[in-house]
Amino acid sequence: MKLISTILLALTVLFLSNQMPIKIWEPDSSVAEVLMALSDSVPAHYRKYTPMDIKRGEEIVKLGRTIAPNGKRSSYVSKYYACTSCHNIEQEDPDLRFSDPETRLPYVKAKGIPFLQGSTFKGIVNRESWYNDDYVKKYGDTLVLKAHRDLKQSIQLCAIQCSQGRLMEDWELEAVLAYYWSLEFTLKDLGMSEADLIRLNQEIADSKSHPELIQWIKSFYMQRSPAHFFDAPYSKKEGYEGLEGDLAKGKDLYELSCLYCHKSGGVSHYILDESRLSFRHLSKMIEKDSHFSLYQIIAYGTYAIPGHRPYMPHYPLERMSKQQVEDLRSYIEHKANQ
Repeated sequence: MKLISTILLALTVLFLSNQMPIKIWEPDSSVAEVLMALSDSVPAHYRKYTPMDIKRGEEIVKLGRTIAPNGKRSSYVSKYYACTSCHNIEQEDPDLRFSDPETRLPYVKAKGIPFLQGSTFKGIVNRESWYNDDYVKKYGDTLVLKAHRDLKQSIQLCAIQCSQGRLMEDWELEAVLAYYWSLEFTLKDLGMSEADLIRLNQEIADSKSHPELIQWIKSFYMQRSPAHFFDAPYSKKEGYEGLEGDLAKGKDLYELSCLYCHKSGGVSHYILDESRLSFRHLSKMIEKDSHFSLYQIIAYGTYAIPGHRPYMPHYPLERMSKQQVEDLRSYIEHKANQ
């Protein structure tokens, strides 16, 4: 209330002098709506949805299916995965301007959410491109050409390629978009200070052209999720040159990343736990040319095998660093030798 009162006071003179109604943007204001009000282009995926649309979309994202408009339960989009198998729905990075796995790990640990391969759905509608950088090289023009700049197409790509499922029907796709819009950024999410909000409202009221203001707002967050792939070390025995693992960080990675999918009841058929048997097997495989080697599986993942379509996506550098791979190795070897 104090902030809004301050903004109101700061704008009163402008209002009285111009005799024009002034909309006040508050901490909970939609970033997309602010940008559109400043004459930024309207996103092709922009929609207004009903609570029922959002509910259906949330169930598809979290459970894989929902109740269709005809009242019947829909079929699973994928027999193997839900969207949240690889993606969080909450903010993952303490600073939205950077995608940094080193700062993300303690942040997600404090929030009690997993450390995953895919970028979060929080703010996904505020991005301007998807499947960026090396994903374009991986999937090629055939799959990525449409998805790279089109959120609806990127959802479909994830459904058929990443989730190893089927194309969504139009109503399912719209429902997922509805849920994603419920996860859009607000000005508060951007970390704007009171002074920032006062500046925003004053400059909007004082000008008819806002290109610099648009760029200033966008400077608070990334409009894309960077993704650059990396290779296994030249020698799996030696590991990544010059890096020494940290046991405590390796423990967090094992618990927040590995066990999220590989625990009993998880999405993987390869079960891991806190037993010495799990750690000894993982440790034994580290130096081998096998997808059971953490160097191999983290950097390259696996592809779906005919008749056994579940697979493991790999981690880009922005989702797990080489240092973190060494942290994980250090913890696994430590536990195997206890």
